This record gives sequence, structure tokens and C-alpha cells, in this order.
Amino acid sequence: MEAVSRARRNAAVLSLALGGFAVGLTEFVAMGLLPEMAQGLLPAEYARSTSDAVAQTGWTITVYALGVVVGAPTIAALTARVPRKRLVIGLLALFAVGTVASALAPTFPLVLLARFVAALPHGAYFGAAGMVAAALIGPGSQAKGFAAVLTGLTAANVFGVPLITSLGQATSWRIAYAAIAGMFVLTLLAVLATVPSIAAAPGGSPRAELSAFRSPQMWLAASIGAIGFAGFFAVYSYISPVTTNTAGLTSGAVPWVLATIGLGMTVGNLLGGMLGDRNVRRSIVLGLGSVVLAATAFALSASHPVGLFVTGFLVGAACLVTAPALQARLIEVAPRAQLMGAAINQSATNIGNSLGAALGGLVIARGLGYTAPAWVGATLAAAGLAIAVVSFRLDRHHPAPVNADSATPNRTPSDSAARSAGDGSASARVGGGDGGGAAAEGARSAGARTPAARP
Repeated sequence: MEAVSRARRNAAVLSLALGGFAVGLTEFVAMGLLPEMAQGLLPAEYARSTSDAVAQTGWTITVYALGVVVGAPTIAALTARVPRKRLVIGLLALFAVGTVASALAPTFPLVLLARFVAALPHGAYFGAAGMVAAALIGPGSQAKGFAAVLTGLTAANVFGVPLITSLGQATSWRIAYAAIAGMFVLTLLAVLATVPSIAAAPGGSPRAELSAFRSPQMWLAASIGAIGFAGFFAVYSYISPVTTNTAGLTSGAVPWVLATIGLGMTVGNLLGGMLGDRNVRRSIVLGLGSVVLAATAFALSASHPVGLFVTGFLVGAACLVTAPALQARLIEVAPRAQLMGAAINQSATNIGNSLGAALGGLVIARGLGYTAPAWVGATLAAAGLAIAVVSFRLDRHHPAPVNADSATPNRTPSDSAARSAGDGSASARVGGGDGGGAAAEGARSAGARTPAARP
């Protein structure tokens, strides 16, 4: 990597975080605009039954999640030797194309196809951008690079998604997606201008990345994320009709509810990072158990405005408490395929997105009401908790593989400091043009401290 000034380094990290912000917008804005999208894309169904049309439009969320599931591991494997800056730029271009197509597609099936295409680069972006940011920040600070990129997504949930939702409600949902596409183009130009060239990891190959799938515990960890996070998305996917039809508030309140949930996610992210460093297994159990309780409280009280805001905050916080520890768990069980580990995490949580939205839409279509998905969410989170308990019990007989370079999720703060100091030589090699060693080491460090790139 070429030598860069402090100002350019900070600008580059900010550019990568801006990409995380845009990803958060394109992933989550549909939750607040489902009624508008249903009315525009399925007018006949909407006139006949609003709830049926909204439930059917929920497939835009499901299809996006499926795109992440397909794209994350595929791109991670196929681009193992691609220089990181070039990879990030290509991913941002694909984001922009898919989001523009989402805004322009004239029919519901074409919108579904466009959402699938827009989702393909999602998981790989967080892996590649996190590695670039880690290399830029340098020795002893690798986790900060990943945290910076993920902070963009968190910020999107706090104020970006509510603002874009308001724009879509005031104008058109198509205008909202066009604005998001503009954000991706802006990010692409910023990355071109500020991010230096960084090589791919030496020795990287599709075979090395795909080795992660040999671990049975990896599949269990992915299942924890897929089923457990589905509990959150069953609630979050239908927050707009719950706000207007169940709590009796106007559509103008939807952005405020979304901002409240985003604030809960931010608090949960901070708390989960601290708890995950102390004890990964305990954090996963605590987080999923909290989702069960919060989703149940939401189902019981969301019909009242105060209950909607309070339990919405709790659902968001409970979900993100789990995320850092789940990422650390995937690093623990597949330590030799860091980029693929990050991709698997994205795939798992977006399977949860797809499953939660689909099952939530199913119970709404059955006439059980807009709070019924919250009961589905509580059940799914409980199932994820049960899988976690099984996985941890199996660890007693078959400990997860850990190599000398991988993160140790349950390490003490002093161990973390020692690991950061020891990583300096790898980071220095990146600074000399290698590019991959510190990036991979950053992934390992970040996995134990920072959340996955979705809630």
C-alpha cells in the first residue's frame, strides 16, 4: 500500500463508512415503505385487501435477503485474489445498478429481480471494505476500521432510513430508491478519490475460503444467526402497518418509530461489543433470550403508541446485543477463512431477514393481524437459542478449531492488548505493499469486537 497522509486516510475510512450507510438504506428502507410500494406495484390487490397486498410486497424484503445469501459466499470465493480497492469499487457499482433498476422497474416481478441484483454485493462489501479500513488505520487499531464501516450501517438505521422513508412517503417510493442509488454513486467517487491501492491477501484462493464449510460448528453458528435473527426481522419487516393500522398513528410517525428502533440497535451494538469480548457464548444466550422477551412484549403492547416505541427500542437493542458475539463465534469455528466467515455471517442474518419477512407475511395474510409476526419472532428467537445451546454443548466434546492467528473470542482485555501488539508486524507488511496480512488480521480482531454488517 502506498504511503498516505493522515487526512487522506481519514477521508478514505469515511468513504468506506459512507458505503455502509448506503447499504443500510437500501436494505432497510423497504420496511417503512411497504404500503406505498404495495399501492404502486399491486394496485388491484391493494384496492381489494390492503393487508394481502402489503404481505405480498414483503417479498421485496425476502428477495433482497436471498440475494445476500447467494452473493456473499459466491463473491467472497471468486474474488479472493482481486485487489481490495478494485473489489470495493466493483461492488459499489453493482449496488448502484441494482438500486437504479429497483427505482425504474415497471412491474412487481422486475422489482423483485432488481432487489435480488442489488443484494448480491452486500456481504462481500462489508468484508472487503472492513479489510481496507483495517489496513488504512494500521498496527494495533485494526478493529477500528471494521467498526467505522459498520458505524455507517448503524447510522443509517438511526436517521438515514427515517429520512429516506419520509422522502418516499412525501414523493414516491421510486424517488427514495433513486436517492439511495445516488448515495452509492457518491460513495464510489469518494472511494476512487481517497482510497489507495491495496493488494489481495497473499495465498488467497477460492479453495482456501471455501474450507470454512468443512466445519460442522460453522453450520450450527450460521443456523443460530439465520433462525435467531429471523425473530427480529419478523417484527421489523412490518413496522409500518403496525404503526398506522394497529397503533393508530399517522404515516408520519413511521420514521420516528424506525429511528427509535435504530437507536435501540445502536445501544445494543455498543453493549454487545463489550459483552462479546468477555464471553461469546453467554452473550449469544443473553441476546437471543432478550429477543424472545422483547418480541413478546411488542406483540402484547404495540397496539398502544407508548408500547410501540418502548418495545420497538427493546427489540432493536436485543437483536444487536447478539450480533458481535455471533461474528466472533463464526471466526472461532472457521479461523482460516476470515473473508468467508464475514460472508457467512451476512448470509446467515439475511436468511433470517428472508425467513422472518416471509413467515410474518404469512400470518398477516391468514388474517391474524399485524402484531402476529411478533409472536412468530419470539418463537424463532427461541429456536435460535435452542440451537445455540446444542452447539455449545457439542463444544465440550469437540472443541472449535483455533489456529495461532485467529481471534480468541473469550479472551481478557489484557489478552486483546497483547494480540494487538503482536499484530504490528503483519500490519507493517501491508503498509509495505502486501495489503492482505493486516487486513485478514483486522478481520480476526474485529470479529470478536464488532457486530455483523445487518440488523
